[in-house]
Amino acid sequence: MSHQPHQVDEETPLLVPEEQHKTKTPLPWRQLSIILFLQLTEPVTAQAISPFAPQLIRDVGITHGDESKVGYFVGIMYSVFYIAQALTTLQWNRLSDHVGRKPVILTGLFGISASMFLFGLSKTFGALILSRVLCGALNGNSGVIKSMMIDITDSTNMAQAFGFLPLPWMTGNTLGPLIGGSLSHPADRFPRLFGQSTFLKTYPYFLACAGPALFTALAWLVTYMLLQETVPTTTSFWSLIRNKCRTILAFKSPHQDRPNSDTVQGPPDNSKPLPLSALMTPHVLIATSNYAALALFDMALRSLIPVFYATPVNMGGLGLDPPRIGNILAAFGIANGLFQVFFFARLHDRFGTKVVFTCGIASSVPTIIAFPIINMLSRTYGTGATVWLAVGLQLTISIALNMCYSCGAMYIAAASPNRASLGATNGLAQTVAAFVRIIGPASTMSMFSFSVRDPYYGWAVYYFMMVLALFAIGVSFLLPRRMWKCGN
Repeated sequence: MSHQPHQVDEETPLLVPEEQHKTKTPLPWRQLSIILFLQLTEPVTAQAISPFAPQLIRDVGITHGDESKVGYFVGIMYSVFYIAQALTTLQWNRLSDHVGRKPVILTGLFGISASMFLFGLSKTFGALILSRVLCGALNGNSGVIKSMMIDITDSTNMAQAFGFLPLPWMTGNTLGPLIGGSLSHPADRFPRLFGQSTFLKTYPYFLACAGPALFTALAWLVTYMLLQETVPTTTSFWSLIRNKCRTILAFKSPHQDRPNSDTVQGPPDNSKPLPLSALMTPHVLIATSNYAALALFDMALRSLIPVFYATPVNMGGLGLDPPRIGNILAAFGIANGLFQVFFFARLHDRFGTKVVFTCGIASSVPTIIAFPIINMLSRTYGTGATVWLAVGLQLTISIALNMCYSCGAMYIAAASPNRASLGATNGLAQTVAAFVRIIGPASTMSMFSFSVRDPYYGWAVYYFMMVLALFAIGVSFLLPRRMWKCGN
């Protein structure tokens, strides 16, 4: 059989087997390490509150002793963060295309740190909501950091760089629950150290929130002193405002408006950020839809797990206390992080982006089925070795789901119309994901509360989760087997 030459067209992936032997551009480890360190702040602060969130809701008295309402108010508390983030993240990411990534990241880190201090000082449900809204409104860093990773890489090393993306999330998902579970109620847990502190008795969750807040403040200093700007040409914030005002004033003139409306015609200019309307390409919409479906299910799952663990066994849960919940989630984070670091890149190179993404989404089905099985085992055998084996198996299966985030980020990067619009493209994906994350925790916790109140509908929340999983699996089939090229 004669050897056929390798055909290259617009659908050829960035990394094909025949080209993998080409010399790769070395990763800029100094900048990449700083970026990965900064990414730690979001999972650490988000997961630090998860072990004690159910007990905190009970303590503020919003449920008036009704255990079936705990999950409902926990869901609201999680969702308001994503409401605020959904309303602002696109603008933060578009702003980063103009003023640079660094100023936007600094603003986000300040917002995270301040809001965590406020959360630890909150004694009412309204104060908790206010602190979470502040955190979401000032934090558009997730998309901006992904854009910065793309800025410092090229087609030869982008996949390698994104292989490290789960590492800070997994590390944060390990440290966060460990910090939150260990430092909540310190006066009771560590009476020799904090037993005489009236302040920590009055605010039993302050120390658990102050740790992540101080860590975020450290990240702010690291960013300010060491992080280099990656946007080649930036505009000062005030110049951007002046230009925007001039555009608004000039809009009244039809002679000046026509050239502006024609600027999206023709090939995109790689040196200039594109308007929002130019981002609505089929590639961007497909990549964003998959990222949103992934975020919807994943957030529903991550919000359900600690509440399921904290709910009494006779009401459909596992009946664990916050420290033990924190330890379980921390152990899961360690195992998850190690798997991502050592196996994600190999699996990606062996099977490709789409196969890894689709298989990761498919792992959600057995993860859901495990919830009622764990509860039935706990009712039958008590919280013993059999139950712990089932919990470990469920969390092990769910590890595959986390690989989808790196794959999704690569699809979003490849879908961008040009490199100058990476921030806006990532911002669009983060905005849509934030909106569905509003739905995920709130709807799942509402369904869980409904299941707890009426034993006849005890599995309703799992049927609901299965619908979300099947939806995400279906959307994943829209992704191409071969990666797009940025700008095509």
